[in-house]
Amino acid sequence: MARCIVPEADAILDREFPVLDKGFVRLVDYMGGDERIVQAARVSYGAGTKSYRQDKGLISYLLRNEHTSPFEQVVLTFHVKMPIFVARQWIRHRTARLNEISGRYSIMKDEFYVPAMEDVSGQSENNKQGRQEEPLPPDTAERIRAILTEGQKRAYGEYSDLIEEGVARELARVNLPLSLYTEWYWQMDLHNLFHFLKLRLDPHAQREIRLYAEVVLSIAEIVAPIACEAFRSHIFGSARFSALELEALRRMVRGEDHGLEGRAAELFLSKLEKGSEV
Repeated sequence: MARCIVPEADAILDREFPVLDKGFVRLVDYMGGDERIVQAARVSYGAGTKSYRQDKGLISYLLRNEHTSPFEQVVLTFHVKMPIFVARQWIRHRTARLNEISGRYSIMKDEFYVPAMEDVSGQSENNKQGRQEEPLPPDTAERIRAILTEGQKRAYGEYSDLIEEGVARELARVNLPLSLYTEWYWQMDLHNLFHFLKLRLDPHAQREIRLYAEVVLSIAEIVAPIACEAFRSHIFGSARFSALELEALRRMVRGEDHGLEGRAAELFLSKLEKGSEV
């Protein structure tokens, strides 16, 4: 079977899509698209044997019923530039192949992430790992940005001094902060990419990595638009229920008492609300 070509994807190869103040995502290469998913699912059929509507229905069926192997036939390779703290969250998705710039071989650039004024917030009172939605007052936010910038300048100045003194690059880098930008090539198949996006597009994910995930999804939608539409419908815009919750849902549809009380009822209703908001 000939290589699947997606003209719209070819048109954006190597184009930088900016993220944050100095970062970007760009599509380096891709293998396959919606057509490849269909070919993998219908290995006995040739191209053009089914209509667009039938192909769309098949892809939707596969994803809804968790027949995921055809989606693994589509592979995307990205070049990503991001702050180190974003990379350390990103790397937790261990199903990718990647190669990151090395501070042992290269002198790191004087590039650091400084949050925008509207992104400087206090600690959330009900989320131990997140920030409040409301930003801090402008004067406070500007003072914090100045503190961050000054610390970055000082750290990079000391790093540069150590390099000039002949200290090994692998040692000179150890005091550089997490706000330093790094770069890598990151390759992942579409099935695992959908899992990454489901987690990193969630409102509970840190804002900075959510912004990268949004750009990654927008690029994936160019490579495999039908599959990404199915992802939005059956994965990102869905909710998973336990057997008890499903029975409660049946009772609610029938107009009966949902049968859940207290904390269980709160969690159940929160799932329904989340599904309607996404």
